[in-house]
Amino acid sequence: MFLLVVALYFCLACLISWMLLFPSGRDFVLQTVAGARSRLQRRVSDLARDGDQGVTALRLSGNARARRMADFLRQHYVLALGGLALISLPPLFALLVSGKSMLGEYEVSTREVNVQVADLLEGEQLVPPPALPPLAFATVEVAQERPMLVSASRDWAQMNSAYTQRLLMAFKIMKEKHGYDMAILEGYRSPERQNRLAAMGPSVTSAAAFQSWHQYGLAADCAFLRDGKIVITEKDPWAMRGYQLYGEVAESLGLTWGGRWKMMDFGHTELRLPGVMKR
Repeated sequence: MFLLVVALYFCLACLISWMLLFPSGRDFVLQTVAGARSRLQRRVSDLARDGDQGVTALRLSGNARARRMADFLRQHYVLALGGLALISLPPLFALLVSGKSMLGEYEVSTREVNVQVADLLEGEQLVPPPALPPLAFATVEVAQERPMLVSASRDWAQMNSAYTQRLLMAFKIMKEKHGYDMAILEGYRSPERQNRLAAMGPSVTSAAAFQSWHQYGLAADCAFLRDGKIVITEKDPWAMRGYQLYGEVAESLGLTWGGRWKMMDFGHTELRLPGVMKR
């Protein structure tokens, strides 16, 4: 079929080119059209003249065909009934089985649905937890793990709302499913602060200003609360297990987890929205 269409298109293109480029082609086409119009006019006149005779003949021919068909059915009624059955059986079979599932592979999934993630997708708006006192971030243990954390911003309002909703959902799942209370250590980070942290060396961060999703409100560093104290160190088995669970939860919500990086940052997550960071 495709080859036939291509051949017809090629012939039409050749005909049009012949008409446009050669006067003899145009004359031939015009003569052909004029002749066809004359023949059509004569044919119309003949039909008008013979119209009454044609109608009568058509009626007689139709009656004759009907009689022949009736005679055939009377003589071969068994064959006619068999043909009718062959035509009717497939639609009847389809109608009878239409209420049954024909493709078992496409049945509704019976896997357990994560109700919390479903709520997030349906638009549940979560509220940030109460802010911790500044002294909670000024302990010796915290300062050893995270320098300059006291001056970090933990203002949820400075972060992107799409990211904060995913992060809050991760907090909720960690609490309700795994029993871990979580706290935000740092959210939005100014370019000046990013450069100061980068100047402290790659052990702190290797990203300069506007090379981190923190500057766009799309990243946060988080840790766990145990007995009212912030636990950051990965040397604590309880905290390390929490970081592994946190990474799984964060990735299930579409976030990027720093625990998979070459220089691992277990408490870090970010939402990489397209067109935000110019690399």
